[in-house]
Amino acid sequence: MSSSVTAYLAAPGFEADLRAELGDVVAEHGRLMLAPGPARPAAWALNIWRDPVEIAADSIGTAAKALRAIQRNWWPYAFHLHRRTGLLVEKLPKVSAKPLIFGQAAPTAPLGSFVWLDEGRLLAAADCSSRFPNGEVGFVEDRAVPPNRAYLKLWEALTLAGRRPGPGELCLDLGASPGGWTWVLASGGAQVIAIDKAPLAPSIAAIETVTCRQESAFGLDPVSIGPVDWLCSDVICYPERLLRLVERWRDSRLARNFICTLKFQGETDHAIAARFAAVPGSRLLHLSHNKHELTWMLIEGDRATNGR
Repeated sequence: MSSSVTAYLAAPGFEADLRAELGDVVAEHGRLMLAPGPARPAAWALNIWRDPVEIAADSIGTAAKALRAIQRNWWPYAFHLHRRTGLLVEKLPKVSAKPLIFGQAAPTAPLGSFVWLDEGRLLAAADCSSRFPNGEVGFVEDRAVPPNRAYLKLWEALTLAGRRPGPGELCLDLGASPGGWTWVLASGGAQVIAIDKAPLAPSIAAIETVTCRQESAFGLDPVSIGPVDWLCSDVICYPERLLRLVERWRDSRLARNFICTLKFQGETDHAIAARFAAVPGSRLLHLSHNKHELTWMLIEGDRATNGR
């Protein structure tokens, strides 16, 4: 396999979006798509396999020896030959895949990926964009306090950013109801202004550091709020309208960090997604916990944790 090819692993159910985003897919193996050239940003890819190599392996032992000769840590992607994949995993060093407790740092150890193309050939990449198995970030969930599961998106975004709001910081949560993101932002000790026409869940509204304002996020004048450390939006709207809101705040220079969800209604608007991705210093990702959505992040001093 030529190093001029890169492999991109689509999020489950979003293969068509990745295919459209790449535009020049030359081969597909389940959700894994190969495209010519070096790795490029691909929002709909959970994991990007850089410089994949094809390995001839007439036995499980031969395959394991070949992978161990490259590096220690490997994780399988299996779209077929599941038993053969399992037998190979048994012969490789064990890799922990425990869900994170929010606040723990993302893993930093290199994690390669491999897939059986057929019973005698592997495709493997030692250098992948994500340190999480197949790019999927799992957490020990809190099933008691948050009013919905949307909080997992913000947990994941903050984990990938390697930062979270804390004491002395002010957060603006747009489209806050019922309060999952507000709860995350307040949990680190930050002050939160929650904006939504609908009310927050009473338990979230009662948090001492939370101020609720029942109004439209789109009618909000940045000057009336003043400087904020974090602008977060999980508001339901067309991505084009969200882009105008983000541009207004960026023009005001009153927000330091942005985490926003692009929610697609009907077909994916790839043109608008590309405009978000083109903002210098930002990242556009399909998180493990996104649905038909992308998450846009513009983080001050972003270190691009896990390469995503």
